[in-house]
Amino acid sequence: MESTLHKTRFAWYLYDWANSAFVTSVITVFLGPFLTTLASNVANENGEISLFGLSIYSESLFSYVVSISVLLQVFLLPIIGSIADIKNQRKNFLYLFAYAGSILAISLFFLTEKTLFIGIVAFILANIFFGASVVMYNSLLIDIADSSERDKISLNGWAFGYIGGGILLAINLLTIFFHNRIGISYEFAIRLSLGSAGFWWLIFSIISQINLKLPKRQVYQKEPITFGMAFASISKTFKKILNDRNALLFFIAYIFYNDGVQTVIVVSTQFGKRELNLGMDFLVLVVLFVQFASFFGTLLVMKIDQRIKSKKTLLLCLFVWSFTVVFAYFFLKDAYGFVILALLISLVLGGTQAISRSVFSRFIPENMEAEYFSFYEITEKGSSWIGPLFFGIILQLTKSYRLAILSLILFFLLGIFLLLKVKINANEVGVSK
Repeated sequence: MESTLHKTRFAWYLYDWANSAFVTSVITVFLGPFLTTLASNVANENGEISLFGLSIYSESLFSYVVSISVLLQVFLLPIIGSIADIKNQRKNFLYLFAYAGSILAISLFFLTEKTLFIGIVAFILANIFFGASVVMYNSLLIDIADSSERDKISLNGWAFGYIGGGILLAINLLTIFFHNRIGISYEFAIRLSLGSAGFWWLIFSIISQINLKLPKRQVYQKEPITFGMAFASISKTFKKILNDRNALLFFIAYIFYNDGVQTVIVVSTQFGKRELNLGMDFLVLVVLFVQFASFFGTLLVMKIDQRIKSKKTLLLCLFVWSFTVVFAYFFLKDAYGFVILALLISLVLGGTQAISRSVFSRFIPENMEAEYFSFYEITEKGSSWIGPLFFGIILQLTKSYRLAILSLILFFLLGIFLLLKVKINANEVGVSK
């Protein structure tokens, strides 16, 4: 029995290992610059292309494409989560979305100037399927761990993700750096890197599915589900969250501090390039460093969480984030300082996300896991524009990258203030009692 549970948990970790390749190689590193280059090559004299009947500035294309995929997820994920819970198909939905998303990601290998429109649609759909699979994946945490073990299991999942995404990113970077020696063009190396992320996602998803064994649950709705039923369930879930003071406070706290986290990640390379004049090759290597260092940072947070409770661990992570932006303002002067900044981020990046997921799981009623986690996912995606907008406004008003990045401390302080008011059952607060 114990060996079966261990095997199931390993299979669950393996899906994070699988899908992190898509996030790291496609979304974070390669697709944005490559898509922008392709769009610029086919743009008119004003630097614009025609897409969906609109004239779009080629430099803005990737931002718009990501935004479209996120907005569609905000609408679709609660519906998908509701159906998955009612039909008790969370595991099946997980791998259905994983296979659809990974195959679409593989198709990005064929992205060229001639297939630009098809490639954009493929990425939008792949990102939607990715988001839907993550909702199902997160919801299964409750099935494979009781509340006293969830911090540890959640942290292990994030740790596996960093290593998996980092290994493929390293392979892809080596392929690109040595493309001439290998005998392929730079563009082919980029396309190969994009397609490899989908292949990695697909192969390890198959292995994960084979080994993920869950206890059977009753199917609560055997008849076909109408949209009316799904929306009624969503409305019920939303009211439950509003009526649960602690869940609501945690949601709001998460919106603030997670937006701070995501904004620091997004603007750090911009800060390094514009404020410190660091080269892109160096910045890409720092991204790779963060991937692997975050694995060890996650293990460190796990050790801390074994000694103090979840809430205290999360608060500690947020204090480190606050110190990180203070460090960037006062002490970040050169490449060495930027590596220290990356190290600080690595210490708490995975831990913040993993402990947040674990704490949130304790507010979820039975048989509503996917629906609750769909709200959790869209909370992250639906609010992710606030931090970058705030950063941009401060930058525009002050013309100072340092003041702009320091201003992000507001998100962490608000998160800390609200999190202090959240009460978690004393028996469900961490790995250790």
